[in-house]
Amino acid sequence: MTYKESDKTDASDTQHPIPVGAIGCFRDRLKDAMGTRAARVFSRESGLSEGAIRSYLSGETYPTLDRLEQIAQAAGVSAMWLAFGEEQQVQRVIEDDKYSYVPLYDARCSAGHGSWSEGARILTHLAFTTYSLRKQGLEPSKLSAIRVDGDSMEGLLSDGDTVLIDHSRNTLEGEAVYVIRLDDHLYAKRLQRQIGGGVAVISTNTAYQTMTVTRENLNDLEIVGRVVWAGGWM
Repeated sequence: MTYKESDKTDASDTQHPIPVGAIGCFRDRLKDAMGTRAARVFSRESGLSEGAIRSYLSGETYPTLDRLEQIAQAAGVSAMWLAFGEEQQVQRVIEDDKYSYVPLYDARCSAGHGSWSEGARILTHLAFTTYSLRKQGLEPSKLSAIRVDGDSMEGLLSDGDTVLIDHSRNTLEGEAVYVIRLDDHLYAKRLQRQIGGGVAVISTNTAYQTMTVTRENLNDLEIVGRVVWAGGWM
């Protein structure tokens, strides 16, 4: 990805996405992210001017949302980490006037009984127009994304595809594709309610047998959210 270098003045403190409590540490995280790279080198990699980078490093100014994302991609870190710090690197959507940036988690599986994303890091943020999300009835703050692992949904979802999860829809509404946690692993599967109160966990790939979670064992099935969008390479 390439960026056009810009020397436009950054927005005021009330408009940039870094909260007051995290501003004091931003330049330290930026220095850590840059490593041994000089401001001149990093400015070329990020597409920002050397003056802008030096201003961020000195703490004189702070980046706007689009610049924060450019810095994060060039440094190979999460924009959320840059803005909020490791302790606040949790599910959170960044929004500006036009776009919602949804976190893509490195969460192909999840062990233990904490949050589904516990221990998962944010790889990057995916940009969707806020208008398009709301037109679909989606609340940006309730969304996140993960990558599909394996070929059990081949024909619908391929290994490595990205799916967008609506966490507000975490109960079985009807037959649809959901991200679930079962046996301490995350899966994207089609769920179907069964007579008697159980739930069928269906793979699109017929090489995989349908699993049934009985009514008595429904507590073992956690519905993380409904899949509302998928994308991948052709």
